[in-house]
Parts: sequence; structure tokens; C-alpha cells
Amino acid sequence: MTDAALKSDTQDIAVDEVFPHSPEAIWKALTTGELIGRWLMTPTGFEPIEGKAFTFQTTPAGAWDGVIHCRVLEAAPNERLSYAWKGGDEGNVGYGSRLDTVVTWILSRVENGTRLRLVHSGFVLPRNGAAFKTMGDGWKKVVPSIGAIAAEQVAPSKLQ
Repeated sequence: MTDAALKSDTQDIAVDEVFPHSPEAIWKALTTGELIGRWLMTPTGFEPIEGKAFTFQTTPAGAWDGVIHCRVLEAAPNERLSYAWKGGDEGNVGYGSRLDTVVTWILSRVENGTRLRLVHSGFVLPRNGAAFKTMGDGWKKVVPSIGAIAAEQVAPSKLQ
């Protein structure tokens, strides 16, 4: 099968936001375990180092224990972070079906801030249709919240 034929049955999720914060502030929100836990899930074993394996724990389904297995593929500070995102089980249909995808964060300095682009690629349809819809909706809510967390790192609230 050709690469084009393989690509034809996969879909990607892409979300773009521009934040009034430096790439360094956004990078910190993307690469600090405690902060990741505030906008997504708390990772176990995460470090922004190429080759580093880590996991997230979500709701189990059927034969799947709910563990998302990740491995950092690329970590270019303040510019790009990419990691494999694998989970699910071949025996599951819908939520919890086998998922083998890649999450990529691209940071670009723009006037007065940073453009953050998320691309979550490799959803195989129809098998990953439920994950594609759920995660597509979810990322649209998650990405904007990264800006609020980055803002706290720049100017901590007096209430803390």
C-alpha cells in the first residue's frame, strides 16, 4: 500500500491559538508535570527529553486499562514538542479502541506573544472515530486553558 493510500484513512486534529505570553512561558506550561496536570492529566515520568517514556492514566474501557503510553519524539525548547500517544486495545470498539497517534506542539514567536499550534495526528477512521470526535472537541477546550496557566507563571496571582 502506498503512503498516500495509508494517509487517506487517517485524520488529524489541529488547534491554533495566539497567546500574549512568551514562548518560554508557554513551554513551561507544556513541559512541567504539575502544570500539564492542570490542563490535561498529570503525567507519570514525563521529562521533555527525546526518547523519554511516560504515561497518562484515563478511564479504562473493556480490555484497555486506561493507560496512555507516550514517548517524547522531539523536544526543541520554546519551539517544538512532539510525543507518541498510544493506548486502547484491539478488542475494543469505540472508546478504548487501539490508538497509535502523535501529539505535536509548535510554538512560534509572533508580535506581542506566541502562536501555539497543536496537531494530534494519525487517527485511523473509522476505528478511531470515537476518539477523534471526543479528542477533537477536548483539544479545542484544552489549548486555550494553556494560556491561562502560562499567564499565572508570568504574573502569579496575589491570592496564591
